[in-house]
This record gives sequence, C-alpha cells and structure tokens, in this order.
Amino acid sequence: MKKLKVIVPAAVLALAASPALAHVNPAEHGSFAAGFTHPFSGVDHMLAMVAVGLWASVLGGRAMFTVPAAFVGVMLLGFAGSMFGLSLPFVEPAILASVVVLGLLVALALPVSAAAGGALVGFFALFHGHAHGSEIGDASFLAYGAGFAAATIVLHVAGIAAGMAFGRFGTTLVRIAGGATAFGGLMLIAG
Repeated sequence: MKKLKVIVPAAVLALAASPALAHVNPAEHGSFAAGFTHPFSGVDHMLAMVAVGLWASVLGGRAMFTVPAAFVGVMLLGFAGSMFGLSLPFVEPAILASVVVLGLLVALALPVSAAAGGALVGFFALFHGHAHGSEIGDASFLAYGAGFAAATIVLHVAGIAAGMAFGRFGTTLVRIAGGATAFGGLMLIAG
C-alpha cells in the first residue's frame, strides 16, 4: 500500500505535465509521423484518449472494442469534415470538456450500453478530429490521418491496459484515475 501512495501521485503529476513537444514537420519526417506524434503533443488529447480506454475497460465486454472504435471512427469523420471546410464551433472548449466528462465517467464507473458509450465518446471525438484537421499543415491527408488514428488507438489500448491492471485490485484505482483525469481537465480549463 505504501508503494501506491507514491505511484498514484507520481502518475497523476506525470499525466498533468504538459510535454514540450513541437509538431513534427511532415517535410522532414513524413506525414504519418507528423500525424502519429500530434496526439502526444497535447495533454488534453492524451488524457481524453486514455480515459476512453479506461472507461471501456470499466464497461467491459463488447464496449472494450466498440467504445474506442466509435471514438476513432467519428474522430476521422471530424478530421475529414475539417479538411472539407466544415465549420465546427467551440472545438477547443469541447475538447477540454471531453477530458472532464470522460474522467467523470470513469470516476463514477457509469454503466451504459456499448452503443450508448460509443455515441457519447463519438460526440467528443468529432471535435478532436476537427482539431487534428485544422492543424494538418503541409502533411498528406491520408498519411496524417492514418498517423493520428494509430496514435489514438495506442492511447486507447494504454487506457484499457491500465484499467484492466488497476481493476485487478478492485474499482478504486480505476476510479481514482478517472477522478485525476477530470481534475486534470479542470486544471487545463483554469490554466
């Protein structure tokens, strides 16, 4: 138990720290690499995408596939919409709200069907995808999209793995991770 008293705060601080990363230049590193690194350049994206995986692990069953798949699919639709000129209001506030809401869903272990969970995360995914599209720069549409979709899947899988590992000790650690995520989102809003 003493180790947990050190590990949990350290993990929360590590997730709350904003990495000092610049976007990768597609001309130098390729469009896929630029897309893949993009979600890792913002703590808001990382927290939300890991939280999707955490919540999927809490829901269990089919939701462990359908919830993250819905996020990735709708995120790609938001990306395409951005690329084709779709105007979407309140993109950044919705992304920040997604961190808080997804964290609360994990913290509360809100039980919903896989379809309802997919619809809920899909709403927020639309805004995440739109933001990725608005920051594409000179990258190739398909390669950049494939890159950030792959990174999103990695973050979802990390959340599922963490949820399953924490879940071996009961729901408390998963719920704490959700609460820390929601708190991180509030700190991003305040900051």
